[in-house]
Amino acid sequence: MILRTLLDRYIFTELLSPFGLSLGALCFVMLTRELLRLVELLVSKGIGFWAVLKVIAMLLPSGLVLTLPIAGLIASVTAFGRLSFDKELVAMRATGLSLLRLSQPVFLFSVCVFTMTLVLSQWGQPWSSLNLKKVALNLLKDQLALALERGTFNEPIPRMMIYVPEGEPGGPTEGIFISDERLPDEPRVIVAEQYHVFMDAAHTQVALQLVNGVIHSRPRQVDQYRQIAFASYDLKIDLNLSSYSATEERPSYEQIMARLAESGGKDAGSLRRLMEYYKDLAFPTASLVFCLLGVPVGIVSKRSGRIGGFAVGVGIIIAFYVLNVGCDFLVTALILHPFWGAWLPNIIFVVITVVLFIRMSRQ
Repeated sequence: MILRTLLDRYIFTELLSPFGLSLGALCFVMLTRELLRLVELLVSKGIGFWAVLKVIAMLLPSGLVLTLPIAGLIASVTAFGRLSFDKELVAMRATGLSLLRLSQPVFLFSVCVFTMTLVLSQWGQPWSSLNLKKVALNLLKDQLALALERGTFNEPIPRMMIYVPEGEPGGPTEGIFISDERLPDEPRVIVAEQYHVFMDAAHTQVALQLVNGVIHSRPRQVDQYRQIAFASYDLKIDLNLSSYSATEERPSYEQIMARLAESGGKDAGSLRRLMEYYKDLAFPTASLVFCLLGVPVGIVSKRSGRIGGFAVGVGIIIAFYVLNVGCDFLVTALILHPFWGAWLPNIIFVVITVVLFIRMSRQ
């Protein structure tokens, strides 16, 4: 659909401002936890600013998939709430234009939001997940390199402390002390004369190759002590143990169906995974419904203003989330098929949207 008239362009433009503001605010809220961790890496660990920006870029697709439909709803509610409050909508309808005709720019806007959400969910998220592993692995390597600065106690991953004694600048990297408490039942202290850092991208691990050293350990018995000497020892550090780890990989559709076949269709985890696959299309489709729902809702809540429009939009999203949680419970309780569990909230909101459109059109 093309914006054929000045009025269409005016309504479409009215949607852009609240959409941009709400999208920025929602993305900031969604990424707050990760941003705090990245700032800690930047300040306390000395990770490069460019690496932090790359991590943020890898996280954005996942955040946008969730925030785009919400921002579209808030934009629609806010825009039509203002048009109704300022009596501009009354003037438009006085010229003979129906509410459905005035909603054509909103439909075009919702198609744009739907397309962006669908592209990000189908292609953006898998791409960012794959690249996030590479970036996180490099971050872990950088953290480990910083941890090996001489004369400094550092903790590159939880429950592991590394210390390299001071020496002459430019001298050989000799001597290293490692306190490894990743296994609480058997803490270890490792001392070696030399070390080298290696990165295993295939297994998302960083390894320290220690040369000529001793491992001091204490088994579970309090009165026992063990000392092991080695000429060469590889100490592997898993990426998932770092302060920033990669996202968990999702099993394929065939793997999920195989697990369901083995369990007779009763495995709760596999049922949830199957519902997530159906949601890959159901959730982007919800953006279409949300944007159109915002038209009658904005007219009803016209006196709420921009802040009120944001609050009304958040309230609708909470209701949608509660419906999804309820459907998730019904799916795991074997009452609802995963397909209907993914699409039922959309169907309910479509009915609500149609009913509200009919009521507002008759006024």
